[in-house]
Amino acid sequence: MKEEIKQIRELLDKLENNKKSETQPSFKESFELFELPEIVQSIVDYLQPILLPYESAIYWYMFRHSIIRNGDNDIRVSTRGLGKPKTVIKSSSGQSEALSYSAVKDALAGLEDKGVIKKAGDPNRDGTLYQIFLPEEIELCTQRMKEIVIEELPKVDPKKEADYYNVKENRIKIFERDKYLCYKCGKQLTRFSATLDHIQPVSEGGDNSYENLVTACLHCNSKRGAKPIMDNL
Repeated sequence: MKEEIKQIRELLDKLENNKKSETQPSFKESFELFELPEIVQSIVDYLQPILLPYESAIYWYMFRHSIIRNGDNDIRVSTRGLGKPKTVIKSSSGQSEALSYSAVKDALAGLEDKGVIKKAGDPNRDGTLYQIFLPEEIELCTQRMKEIVIEELPKVDPKKEADYYNVKENRIKIFERDKYLCYKCGKQLTRFSATLDHIQPVSEGGDNSYENLVTACLHCNSKRGAKPIMDNL
């Protein structure tokens, strides 16, 4: 009877492996194309911060013995096996080298709840078959990735963007627009000799916008003073 049960279990395992190879062929085949350092970086940056310590330790163990070991994202583990001394992590209580059954059970449940792993087959004497996911396949991680992208976008200062008088990069745009020619005398200038003049003086409400500035030589600029630019043409 025991031999028959063993044969049945072996047959079920074989069928399970065949089913997996039929439905998930791409992961193992494309694993060599992955950049492992980038995968580890994404785990550290996006997944680890949302995991509890035991969840993190168990994930790394499963990652090590599945994806890294053979390029397969399925792994069979048992709750008791993960809790054995010197297998995954030492108990934080300091009273034992092993993790308690409840600690491992809670950690696996937490990983499932967060969509980090999921059951991929029925339990057998070797444990439960789990499918392990990478950060780009985990919704909580992809949400964080989007947030990070937004956080890292360059901050635009509207005042700085609109200031073509005080910002060096913007001043050059005015000079280039005017071909480095003084609006008044037509003298050819350089970026070292050119100055900017306000069409409408600041004292009369003028601003530093692109439209309110023109290129001028130092002589014409100082000669004009605060008069409206039309009075100086």
